Amino acid sequence: MRSIIFANGVLTNPQSLAGSLKPDDFLAAADGGLRHLLALGLFPDVLIGDLDSVTPEQLKTLTARKTEIIQHPARKDETDLELALLCAVERGATEILVYGALGARWDMSLGNILLLTHPRLRIANIRLVDGNQEVRLLAEGETLTLGGLPGDTVSLLPLGGDAVGVTTRGLEYALANERLKFGFTRGLSNVLQTNSAKISLKKGLLCVVKEGAEIGKGRVG
Repeated sequence: MRSIIFANGVLTNPQSLAGSLKPDDFLAAADGGLRHLLALGLFPDVLIGDLDSVTPEQLKTLTARKTEIIQHPARKDETDLELALLCAVERGATEILVYGALGARWDMSLGNILLLTHPRLRIANIRLVDGNQEVRLLAEGETLTLGGLPGDTVSLLPLGGDAVGVTTRGLEYALANERLKFGFTRGLSNVLQTNSAKISLKKGLLCVVKEGAEIGKGRVG
């Protein structure tokens, strides 16, 4: 199952999203992310959060449509997006695209990126999408086949320590079983040479950021 989650951050180029959605996508609104769905003329399958960014009129509309609404208390440990991601995984989503997770607030943007490391979310292929950019996580022992177009920018950022045994194929600056040091910028601004690249990691975590015209292509194995 594929789930599309709309968070309450900045939604870049929303007009381009409609064509990428599928009829059987499970649509979720993380609290104020509801505004993005409604602006696109769409309604979520579920609205989840403390609902502090949802208007009474919006709630009335969803209630009339019998939309599932899961309200949490305002004083909680999780953000609304974390709750939405956990909900999607618990309902069987194996692929999750998140829109509106970046921009506006640096604390929220960084927190949302680090959510990719959440142990309960690692069973799903999660991508944060912002216009022509996407962010995903590569864990140790995994290989990412990344689709795109020649000239797309690909950056590899170690998280929580060094990334050990990084090997790439199809990128301009090749790595062969090398170490990317945490806190260093060596992995920034690599370039896709063909329509796909492979990135493998032996130990650690890599945040993979791709910028290009084609978003959402690729798989982790």
